[in-house]
Amino acid sequence: MSVKFLTSEWASAAQDAMNGDEAFVAAIGGNTARLQQVVSTPDGDKRYYVKLENGAAEVAMGDIDNPDATISQDYDTAKGISTGELSAVSAYMTGKLRVTGDLMKLMTMQGVLTQLPNALKSIDVEY
Repeated sequence: MSVKFLTSEWASAAQDAMNGDEAFVAAIGGNTARLQQVVSTPDGDKRYYVKLENGAAEVAMGDIDNPDATISQDYDTAKGISTGELSAVSAYMTGKLRVTGDLMKLMTMQGVLTQLPNALKSIDVEY
């Protein structure tokens, strides 16, 4: 069954996929991060967060208190990163992805971010 991108069902499926992917969990290791995501869509901004802590990911729609970084992008960029068609690094370098907050924390999490598309590929997502 497919889940619609950027919905509570998608966030729950993403969390399960991340925590069920051995390479992603290994990449988290001892890293901790509180990442707020803001995706601009034709229907307005969709906000969700990813919290990495104790070797596990928590993903939910809405806002997280005291994020380490806020990552903003348009819908097409978010979709491209989610499907693995676009890397977060290239999106950032070309201005498609904007970061406020602790950019250095994100830089130390390259391994986690690289594993993310592989972890999410098991989800049947309706874009």
